[in-house]
Amino acid sequence: MAELEYDEVVSSLRGAGCVFAEEEAEILVESAPNSDELTEMLGRRIAGEPLEHVVGWVWFCGRRIAVAPGVFVPRRRTEFLVECTAALHPSTLLDLCCGSGAIGLSVPGVTELHAADIDSVAGECASRNLADVGGTVPVGRVHCGDLYDALPPELHGRFDAIVVNAPYVPTGDIGLMPREARDHEPHIALDGGADGVRLHRRVAAGAEEWLAPGGCLLIETSALLMNSTLRAVVDAGLVGRICESETSDAVVVIGSMGE
Repeated sequence: MAELEYDEVVSSLRGAGCVFAEEEAEILVESAPNSDELTEMLGRRIAGEPLEHVVGWVWFCGRRIAVAPGVFVPRRRTEFLVECTAALHPSTLLDLCCGSGAIGLSVPGVTELHAADIDSVAGECASRNLADVGGTVPVGRVHCGDLYDALPPELHGRFDAIVVNAPYVPTGDIGLMPREARDHEPHIALDGGADGVRLHRRVAAGAEEWLAPGGCLLIETSALLMNSTLRAVVDAGLVGRICESETSDAVVVIGSMGE
């Protein structure tokens, strides 16, 4: 693409209020196969569609993860959830409320990965991402259904870790989110119920049945909700602790089973 086209893209993005106009322009110019496609993609971005949906991918934990319209876009802060999970060295992993499957795919050393989501559009996206990694995950499968109901019974007691980025935005706060999230990401991937912790309680309550002895449940939450998420984990009979990252502005609650 010519330098003039790049400058025009930056100017258009700035005019639309994009804070990182230069960075977004570079991604759009790199991703567009020709000028006509660039014009179309720029129009979608200016109209408020998430950049990741426009270009079809998000950079997460050092790799491109495919995303599609209607699929939740993994946030940079969620890389801390991956770090916390990786520190446990799980071999068999469940990525629950998986969305694009980015979290499970980014944890190193996993030899058996299962992912589950209630949204079939997200499940299809996760399946494509699992297929794209080739032989780096020896066993991988995506299941569609409501939390643990999606899983076949033979997986009971199998998981070294269950990693969860369930929706945790209180219902009343969804309208306060940036337009690209509230208008273009499915509310089922955002809405955590009246207090934001509805899904966390359900996830924690069912975890023991699916975790192996010594296994751990890891849930991303927020600073405002972390004590409520911790309470959900402890009430489910797990030993809970809170991990925080000031750098990533991220919070993870970990619930551990006994041996």
